Amino acid sequence: MQQESETPSSASDSEPRRFPCAQCGASLEYAPGTDALRCGHCGYENRIVGSTAPILEQDFRETLRSLTTNAATRDNIAIHCDSCGASYSFDAATHAGQCPFCGAPVVAKTEQHRQLQVQALLPFQIGRDQARVAFRRWLGGLWFAPGGLKDYARNDARLAGMYVPYWTYDADTTTRYQGERGDDYQVQESYRVIENGEEVERVRIVTKTRWTPATGTVSRFFDDVLVLASRSLPQDVTERLEPWDLANLTPYQEEYLSGFQSEMYGVELEQGFERARELMAPVIRRDIEHDIGGDHQRIHTLETRYGAIRFKHILLPAWLSAFRFRDKTYRFVVNGRTGEVQGERPYSAWKIALAILLAALLAGGGLAAWQYLSAAKQGPALDYRPRYGWVPTETHRLQNANPVGSPGA
Repeated sequence: MQQESETPSSASDSEPRRFPCAQCGASLEYAPGTDALRCGHCGYENRIVGSTAPILEQDFRETLRSLTTNAATRDNIAIHCDSCGASYSFDAATHAGQCPFCGAPVVAKTEQHRQLQVQALLPFQIGRDQARVAFRRWLGGLWFAPGGLKDYARNDARLAGMYVPYWTYDADTTTRYQGERGDDYQVQESYRVIENGEEVERVRIVTKTRWTPATGTVSRFFDDVLVLASRSLPQDVTERLEPWDLANLTPYQEEYLSGFQSEMYGVELEQGFERARELMAPVIRRDIEHDIGGDHQRIHTLETRYGAIRFKHILLPAWLSAFRFRDKTYRFVVNGRTGEVQGERPYSAWKIALAILLAALLAGGGLAAWQYLSAAKQGPALDYRPRYGWVPTETHRLQNANPVGSPGA
């Protein structure tokens, strides 16, 4: 049976949201890859009515000014569980999760926790079982991994579904630069060498570079520069989960969070833009190098102005797991849209050493074979002697010492 999810009354707008099953009373959870909340007990479904509200970027500088005058946020949110009657609270980093006593999912209002509200999200497309398969495949395919890690890959990984906070930034950039353009040219150069005991003169072609001053201005518009707003996940790992299909963002609706955890932003808006500038910088440098032209470029100074800065606060889906190996914690993340897996991983020192040894042996064997073939083309059959290298075979020496038809042959 399927039914559209009901819109809460205005009187309950400040209360945490719960989604009880109308058929059996159990809690409904969002079913990844669908537009429905599903009951894990009886299979009853509530269809999520999609929002048609536009997803609009907000003015960055105006928002920063307003944040200085707004009231401080709360440290935590007190919650009363209607399913078991327990009272508990979410910490400052969480606004969706489960009751620690009965497991009932609950979604708290973000305005009680942070000044800037979530505007959009990408719902989960990959379910827990699919994520676990991708996770095991990734772990099992790691090169130079310790044996313990392979054993872990065969066990059931405890994956937690989490909506991770992000910022996206738009900016119009204009950059003035000073540098140099390098153009290659060739010249003939004489040099002297010793050949057959005599000094002779030879000529070679040498490539040189002519440098000339270069100044100019480049412009570029950046759209949806994505910045992790969580401090609990490794930035280098989450950035390798990209790209995300941000064109499919949907307006924020609490139904998509039911049954999952959701984290509040820990990286403030202004801090996030500093990271966005770092991500824009190499693109701007490439634009400058292209503008300078030539065979080589040197950039001495550059100054970038950022105009029309706008942002969005969004949530992206990920399956998370972690394990301890030799007293160190390694974290793994599965993209909840594509199944892409990235993570921290240990290495086996002895496996790496063995690989280096085998590579050296193969390289040595290849060199010996090359020497043998080269010698075979130029002279008699040779034997390899560790102390003397490649030397004429015993048969060849005997043949030379006793030619056919000579005395003693």
